[in-house]
Order: sequence, then C-alpha cells, then structure tokens
Amino acid sequence: MLKKFILGGMTALVLAACGGEGGSASSSAPVQSAGESGSLIERINNKGTVTVGTEGTYAPFTYHDKDGKLTGYDVEVTRAVAEKLGVKVEFKETQWDSMMAGLKAGRFDVVANQVGLTSPERQATFDKSEPYSWSGAVLVARKDSNIKSIDDIKGVKTAQSLTSNYGEKAKAAGADLVAVDGLAQSLTLIEQKRADATLNDELAVLDYLKKNPNAGVKIVWSAPADEKVGSGLIVNKGNDEVVAKFSTAINELKADGTLKKLGEQFFGKDISVK
Repeated sequence: MLKKFILGGMTALVLAACGGEGGSASSSAPVQSAGESGSLIERINNKGTVTVGTEGTYAPFTYHDKDGKLTGYDVEVTRAVAEKLGVKVEFKETQWDSMMAGLKAGRFDVVANQVGLTSPERQATFDKSEPYSWSGAVLVARKDSNIKSIDDIKGVKTAQSLTSNYGEKAKAAGADLVAVDGLAQSLTLIEQKRADATLNDELAVLDYLKKNPNAGVKIVWSAPADEKVGSGLIVNKGNDEVVAKFSTAINELKADGTLKKLGEQFFGKDISVK
C-alpha cells in the first residue's frame, strides 16, 4: 500500500506508511462475506450490498469528520463506484494490521485503504482494480530555494526518517541526512532553515500543504510517472468480473470529472492521474 510508502509522514499523515499492503495474511481460504447470500459478482449484478474494509483513522483517505461521519478520499471514491454500479456499500472499520487478512478470510468483500499491491505475495493473493490514485516521491524545499531536483541535494541538509525508503533514497543521492520522526517535523525544520529539503510521499505532502496553505515550502521535484504507485480497490483472487466492473466504474468517474473533484476536495489536486 501506499500506506507504507509514506513512512515518516503520515501519522502525521503517513503513506502510510507503506511499503507493503497490509498485515499478516490468514492461511484460511476465503469464505462468504457475512450479511448476504450469493457470490460477490452475483450480489453486484443483483444490486445487493458490498462490504468494504477500511481503517477510518487514516486521514485524508479514510477518517471521521467533525460530525462523526466516515469520509475521506478512498471512502468517497468507493461510494461513487457503488453508485455507478447501483449497489449498496457497507463499510467495516478495521485496523490496518489485520485488514488484508480479513479480506482473505472473507470478513468483507473489498478493501479501500490506499493499497498498491506492490509485493509479489500480495499480488499472488489479491487483485486490484484500475487505480483511483497515484503517488510517488517528491522533493520539498523552501519557496526561495535554488534546489530544483533530486540531483541538487548532494551534500545538502535533507530532513528524513532514517528508517524510511525516502531516507534511503536521499542517502543514495548524497544528501547530508538530518534525522526526524516524520513529515511534519521535516517541513518545520526546513522552514526554520535547520534543513534545506526533504523527500517524502506526494500525497502526504499535498495533504500537509492543503492543511497549511501558508507554509513556506513547496514541491520542487516529482518522481517520473513510471516510478509512481497506483492504489485501487482490492479483492481476493478469482473475482475477475468484479475487478472489471470496478475498473469500468473508476474509468467512468475519471471521465466525468468525479475523481478530479474528489482529489481537489481532499488534496487540492487531481490525484487520479500519473
């Protein structure tokens, strides 16, 4: 999941987390999701209910607003997909560490939680729809900085979580690493001129900048499109028809501007395209 590419950033946002797609997977075979009889494709074709696993604590992707309503980019995309398909959707909030195991065990039909399926193990167990979001590394510096690309951080103080993949990337670029706990601290050090740049996940940075419009930092470089990771709706293997229906709906939501609108709502930018 992207969730784990945002290491260092978002718990303060993140991605996250991410380098993987979830907790340990159950060894049991998938079982029928509770609540409705029939296979997943039968329930979709018959306009039934689809159950969706999500965290509910991972803003701005899946969280509760001030009124207690479950919302977020992934949540609203899933609702829009369900509306396109004419089905009802029931969200089941689940801790990240047990989410993918819960999907495999049939506790819900789908996962919507910034999952990218990057590991071979996950790819062998689950399938992913057409991505509804894309993210990759970005380089952030002060607004008045002369830093323009990752090639410019050699010997430059770069604030990074030393255990994240972004810290490794900065180190490989020859940066002078300044250890931090997460993205917010990195950006604070840059504004205070105690560091000059940071590498982190694009969606984590966009979320920060949207919430902090007066921050004295900006994105100065983004990873090329072929290095970005896409997140989509995740189902167990053997649901090819379902994946196709989800993908068709997502492509329609791209075409009619719904995903662009949701991206701008939660991130200030369309994140459904590379």
